[in-house]
Amino acid sequence: MAAVARHLHEEKSRREAEEKAQREAAARREAERHLFSHAVGPITRLRERNLALRRRPLPPPLPVQRQLDEQRALQESISDDFDVSTLLDTDDQLSFRRPGIGVEVTQRLRAGHWSIQRQLDLHGLRVDEARLALGEFIRTAHKNGVRCVRVVHGKGLGSPGKSPVLKSRVQRWLVQKHEVLAFVQARPVDGGAGAMLVLLQPVGGGRRDQRSN
Repeated sequence: MAAVARHLHEEKSRREAEEKAQREAAARREAERHLFSHAVGPITRLRERNLALRRRPLPPPLPVQRQLDEQRALQESISDDFDVSTLLDTDDQLSFRRPGIGVEVTQRLRAGHWSIQRQLDLHGLRVDEARLALGEFIRTAHKNGVRCVRVVHGKGLGSPGKSPVLKSRVQRWLVQKHEVLAFVQARPVDGGAGAMLVLLQPVGGGRRDQRSN
């Protein structure tokens, strides 16, 4: 009996100790929950809600420069309907020079006075692809300060009728590009009848190559 009584007493003491520990833990949590308010003390609610106003997000920037470039490209688009025959010099190889550009400029161009700095090969391109490629090539070359370029259009040996499909079109397109001062058929060493040598405006638009006729 004494052993049973001792066991019951120990069990009661254990339960009381656990309950006491639980009460103390609950008291600590409650004290921590009110720690800030106890430290600050009484507060008074403001009548006006002094809240910061959030700025509305700004609209995305407009690509103005890209739009201007696209508009310029449309304005400078080259057409297949342009009649170039009256603008070409009817020498043995045909050539073109802007008004105010002397005949000696095309003679020097044909003689290799200006070194070829860039080249565009239009072999294998459809007409629409070649027109776009040529326009972008001339525009980029001029922007980068290039003076003399070669445009390879081919001799048409693989075309129906063995005629150069792109040659006359390239001449027509080049005349419509304001960056072009003059062009001639290339020398045999530079491609002969399958290529054109093109002289571009100096950057800034000044025509340093003007000569009297």
